[in-house]
Amino acid sequence: MTDNEAFLKTARQVVTDEARALDVLADGLDKHFAEAVHMILQASGRVIVSGIGKSGHIGHKIAATLASTGTPAYFVHPAEASHGDLGMVSKGDVVLAISNSGEAPELANLLAFTRRFGIPLIGLSSKPESSLMKQADVHLLIPSLGEACGFGMVPSISTTLTLAMGDALAIALMKYRDFKPENFRDFHPGGKLGAQLSKVRDLMHTDIPVVLSDTPMSEALLVMSQKSFGVVGVTDADGRLLGIVTDGDLRRNMDGLLEKAVEDVMTRNPMTIAPGALAEEAVAIMNERKITSLFVVEPEQGCLAQGLLHIHDCLRVGLG
Repeated sequence: MTDNEAFLKTARQVVTDEARALDVLADGLDKHFAEAVHMILQASGRVIVSGIGKSGHIGHKIAATLASTGTPAYFVHPAEASHGDLGMVSKGDVVLAISNSGEAPELANLLAFTRRFGIPLIGLSSKPESSLMKQADVHLLIPSLGEACGFGMVPSISTTLTLAMGDALAIALMKYRDFKPENFRDFHPGGKLGAQLSKVRDLMHTDIPVVLSDTPMSEALLVMSQKSFGVVGVTDADGRLLGIVTDGDLRRNMDGLLEKAVEDVMTRNPMTIAPGALAEEAVAIMNERKITSLFVVEPEQGCLAQGLLHIHDCLRVGLG
């Protein structure tokens, strides 16, 4: 066996072992998981996540996922908790303590604090008889299936299961709270994710090129050129969008163009989009129709022209 073959064999075994462990975890979820969800839902404060070592790294991620999906949470390092950070834990909070062995000595002061002041404690461990689980009010037990290294010393299967348990907890809470994509965007305004969740109203131009239907084409061309969108909207006297004039319409009506009125040239009933739609949906429409802009109208308000979204606006934020 070559080195490359050996590497791939090991990698596939690790992934296979972890995938099988996840199946065991899923099959073993029971009423204790539901109790943990209810405990967090009933709390008036935040979820304080704590753990040491690899459990701490996973705990950071779990706290971040909870916070970004509608459950206020933060991570408290157990060693720092013993040196003043216990003041960050208060009545109304719930503590989620993570330790695969359930015997991490660094957690002792935090656990004692929760018992002293009656703060609900959720224990996440693979050892049901451990010190952590004996003190916890609710037990989130992950199956003890060894580690992918084969000699039980490199946190791998255990950390994967812990992470999955945290994700399951966060998403169960999210779904119960009916946490919607627009709520998610409020916590993720930046990066690719923020772009994907942007609304049309966030990106559209409100200073838009529009003319009345009886406007001479000579005037409409000036408006079209001044705004540099390559399109002009056509409205009635009340501002309702009737049609658009594009470069294609100009080419199709070159003969006597300047003697015509806008209504003789325009494309009627153009494709539009609502301001509350996701910008990603607008990009899909523009790509499918092979167009570069969409007028933004609100059907419930009589199709009044409210803005214009150009493909360049979407590309600028990473969509397209």
